[in-house]
Parts: sequence; structure tokens; C-alpha cells
Amino acid sequence: MLSFNIKYYKVPIIYFIRLHVSCSCKISKEPHEQTKFLNEKQAAVEEAHECGFWFLRGPQLQRFATENVYVVVYGIAGCLITMAYSYFTGTITTLEKRYKIPSQVSAVITIGNDISTTFTSAFLGYYAGRGHRPRWISLGLVIIACFCLLMTVPHLLYGSGATALQLTSEFATNLNVSESADRSLCNKLEEDCFETTSWTPIALLFAAQFISGVGCSLFYTLGVSYMDDNTNKAKTPALLSWSAFLRMLGPALGFSFASLCLRLYISPELSPLIQRDDPRWLGAWWLGWIILTVILLLSALSMCMFPKALPGTIVRSQPLTELSLKHMLQCIRRLLRNKVYVFNNLASIFYLFGYMPYWYFTPKYIETQYKQSASKAAMATGTFGLGFSAAGVLLFGMFISKYKPSARAFAAWNALVDLLTVAGLIGYVFIGCDGSDSATAMSPYNACSSTCHCEYVHFAPICAADNVTYISACHAGCSSKQQNELGIMEYSDCKCISNSTVVSQPLIATAGACPVDCSQQFLIFLAVMCLLKFVGASARTSNLLLALRCVSAEDKSIALGFASMILAILTFIPSPIFFGWLFDFNCVVWGKICGSRGLLGQGNCWLYDTKSLRYTMNIVAAACIFLGSFWNIAVWYYAKNLKIFDEQEHNAKELELEEPIKLET
Repeated sequence: MLSFNIKYYKVPIIYFIRLHVSCSCKISKEPHEQTKFLNEKQAAVEEAHECGFWFLRGPQLQRFATENVYVVVYGIAGCLITMAYSYFTGTITTLEKRYKIPSQVSAVITIGNDISTTFTSAFLGYYAGRGHRPRWISLGLVIIACFCLLMTVPHLLYGSGATALQLTSEFATNLNVSESADRSLCNKLEEDCFETTSWTPIALLFAAQFISGVGCSLFYTLGVSYMDDNTNKAKTPALLSWSAFLRMLGPALGFSFASLCLRLYISPELSPLIQRDDPRWLGAWWLGWIILTVILLLSALSMCMFPKALPGTIVRSQPLTELSLKHMLQCIRRLLRNKVYVFNNLASIFYLFGYMPYWYFTPKYIETQYKQSASKAAMATGTFGLGFSAAGVLLFGMFISKYKPSARAFAAWNALVDLLTVAGLIGYVFIGCDGSDSATAMSPYNACSSTCHCEYVHFAPICAADNVTYISACHAGCSSKQQNELGIMEYSDCKCISNSTVVSQPLIATAGACPVDCSQQFLIFLAVMCLLKFVGASARTSNLLLALRCVSAEDKSIALGFASMILAILTFIPSPIFFGWLFDFNCVVWGKICGSRGLLGQGNCWLYDTKSLRYTMNIVAAACIFLGSFWNIAVWYYAKNLKIFDEQEHNAKELELEEPIKLET
């Protein structure tokens, strides 16, 4: 019976034994696989926190993987980028003279980087934002270094130019210095159209600016999001302020560096026959680009050393959705439904469109309105303005870190900054100089000098005895020149001066424009400008924090990239072109270039209607910024539930998402 029972239950018993053994093995195996999984996850976390790459890695680098070091390295890199762009701005006048480029064309060259930003920022923000961001940022710095190197190519291809070489002692035999051939005088010669230009240097300069926009897209879009994701949220305002402060050092360094390089002749090994204040002087504009290339490559190497995530921060898992164009469009659609995001960007569009000319044209505005030298105008723009901008960013960043205002307070302050800026720009309208305004009342061309053929004579102003400035000695009908006992060049036999002077006065003029005292008006303008720089800079951190906090963490990079693209399309590209056209519209004296039509045949503007320019430029800019203030009011209305500093809620969500899977026993 027993055996029967055993036979009867043989199969079930054996099955039970196998099942028990199998379950025992499974139970003992599951913890092992889970441990292996956790070890692999831990290894991935350690790899994400590891500094360096290839053979440039090791524990000695880990001590530099901190948020403070990143802010310094990122800020210095940003300083170098802004230094490169300000260096270009400081040397653009020399480029115009060297390659006979009018201002409208140079404005198109300047916006080349914004055009490439339009096509790349959203795409790079989406794809590169989900990768190793410090390495992508480093690639952006390498691209900007290539931009600096490409800027030197026109000089390598075309050299210093025949005109510049003829003004050196080494080529003195080729320099015709006879007075009869001096084109600055009225020689009654037929028009000699000898200045030509080429599109090739223009194309090379534009190409250099174009590729730099790709590097800037990577740097700004990914750099800010990496900082925000790897730092304590309470520290973010202060860190953003410090990085912005370091970037603001760039323009001052760039203008100073440009001034230093331009003090050298375009061919430093040669001995020029003219002084630096001569309109024909061409400085060594190409020299600074070589130095900038080297230091940007070093900065790229430093940035590449940072880990994918800083130690002490949570390594967030990548989204489960596959990266695709469809998913990117879904992200953009989600952003366009975000009212705070949309209205905040609309406010930025109007503000930046109106304030853009004061970034590009302030030195030129100071020169034309208040008759200041180019060096003084650059110094005022790059030092005084920079100092107050930096103070505004730092002080407001400290204020935010200490008092932690709400999102509505940020939006309200941004709207107030818009209104204060509008008031300051309206004040610019009334800060004019009568001496500067009256200078444009004199007609540069008249029947008196029509036989002198002055159409292609360079702008070389002279001052007549009745304190009237003429465009050149040729326009005044002067036929001879000589130096007086003080070494000042005097022009005599000026037949056109007699039309507007007392007969008893000599028909002579001296080199240089007649003195106009606009110092008081210039100081008032400088005070208002510094105030606007301080107030405007204080809103940078609040505007950026609103942009970062109103979107989800996974949309942060693409949100910044998409905003950069929209700003480039609606602001950075059209604003310089529009206000450049506005400058040209108020030009009363144009130069001409031979053998060209259109913009290149127009040449540079020699004299502006300062009063008309002052009214149109400032009123149009103020109107744009005033419209932007209404969008900040809309941000204030919809940002009532937006959290900026809610650390506990934010950390609780992170812990909930990052909580490891528990093993059930």
C-alpha cells in the first residue's frame, strides 16, 4: 500500500521537489541579479561624476568638480566669447577702411552669428541637452576658436593692402607726395576713381561670424541649464549673477585689447609715415584674433574636464521617449502652451529689439552726437557702462539670494525696469548739443567746389576762420597747404571760404574740425546711460530665472534653445539692420567706391543729421520697450503659482522619482 502510494504520488512528489529546488534557486538568484543591477547603476553614477576624458582623468581632478569651480570656468569662457565679439566691434572701423566696406554691409556681417543661431539653437538644445553637456559646451568653444582663426584669413590672403604699404618708409619711393597730385586739395583734375573693393573678404568675414553662432548656441543653451541642474536652487541666482559678472568683463577687455592692437600699424614690421590720428592709419586688427584663438582652445580644454553631473547631485535618468523630430515638436508645442514662457519671451523680444542699437551703436552715437574721439567713446561704453552693468547684476543677485522674491515680484520688477528704460531713452532726446546739430546745416557740395572734383576725396575736415567746418580742403576750394611755425597744417587760397566769411579775414583754414564743446551734454548723457545700464542689468537674473522655472526639467535645454532661435529671428537679426538703416537714413554726406553698385558703391557715411538721428532712434527704441512692458504685466498675472525657491517641494519630487526599487521578500 505504501509502495502504491509512493508510486501513485511519485510524479507529484518529484514535481514538488523540482519546484521547491527551482524556487529556491530563483529566490537565491534574484538578490544576486538585483545586486548586479545596483552595482552597474552605481558604476554608471560614478562614471557620470568622473572628471576628465581619455587619459586626462584621475582622482586628483575630482576636487575641482564643484559648482563654484564650474561657475568660474564657465564665466571665464563667457568672458572670452564676449571679448572676441567686442574685439570685432572695436576693429570694425578699421575693417571698413581696409576692405572699403560700408556700414550697412558691416551690420550684415555682424548678424551672421544670429542667423546660424536661428537654425541651430533649438535643435542643439534638444539633442545635445540630453548628452554630456560639458563636452558639448567645450565643442562650442572650439567652434568659436575656429571663428577667431577664420577672421585672420582675409589678412593672410590679401595682406596689408597697397594703400597702407605706400604710407611706410620702406615703400616711400612709390608714394607720390607732390602737392599737384594731392587729392585733398582743389586741383581741378578730372575725377580719379581709384578705390575698389571685393566681395571675397566680406564673404570670409560673414562665414566666420556664421559658424560662431553654432558655438554660442551650444555654450549659452547648455551652460545655463547645466548650472541650474547641478546646483542648489537657492544658490542659482547668486551663481548666475557671478557668471554674468565674469562675462561682462569681456567687453572691457575686448575694447582694450582692440585699442592695444590698433596702436600697431597693420604691418608692424614696417615704419609708417603717418601718425595714429591720421584718417588713413590702419592698425594691426588681425593680431588679436590669433591670441584669442589660443586662449579659447585652452578654455575649451578646461570645460571638457567637467563630469556629466557634478558630485553630490542626482543623476537624472534620461527620458524614456526616443529622441526624434516628432518628440522635439511635441516639446515645442508644450512650450507654446506655457503662457508664462510665451509672455516672458515676448517681453524680451520687444525690450531687446529696442535696446539692441545701444549695444551696437553707442560708440558711434557718442562720436556723432557729442563730438568725442573714438577712443573716448569706446572707453565710455566699455568701462563706465560695464561697471554699472556689473554692479547691477551682482547687487540684484545678492538681493535675490537673501530675500528670495516670488515669481510675481520678478515680473513686476521687469515691467518697472522697462518703464524706467523708456523714461531714460526719452531723456536722451533732450540731451543734445547745439554745436553738433548746427554742423550739419552746412552743405558739403556747392557750385564753388564743383570744379574741384571732390566726390571721391576722403573725409578730412578743416576749420575755416569763421568757425565753419568743411568736409575737406577740396570742398573748401583750397589749392595749397603748408605747415605753420607750430607744426599745424594750414590750407590757403580757399576760394569757397570767401562766400561765407568777412572779406577782411584771410582765406585760410586749419586741419581738423572746428572745436565744439559738448562736454557738459556728454557727461549728462553718460550719467543717464550708467543709470540705465545698472537698472537694465538688474533684470537679467530675474528674467532668466523665470525662463528656467516656468518649464519642466526635461524641457529646460530646448526651452532656452528655442527662445534663442526666436530672439534671433525677431530681434538679433532685424534690429541691427533696422537701426543701421535708420543711421543711414539720417546721413547727409556719403562717400563713394569705384567699380561697384548698390551698398558697396555707397561707401561710408561722413556726416549725420544729429538732431534728426537723436529723435528718431530714441523714440522708436522707447516705443518698442514700452510695448514690452505690457507682456511683463501678463507674466505677472500668470506667474502667481510659479515656484522659484520652493526647495522642499522640489526635493520631495526628486526623491520620489529617484527612489530605488525595493526587493520584496
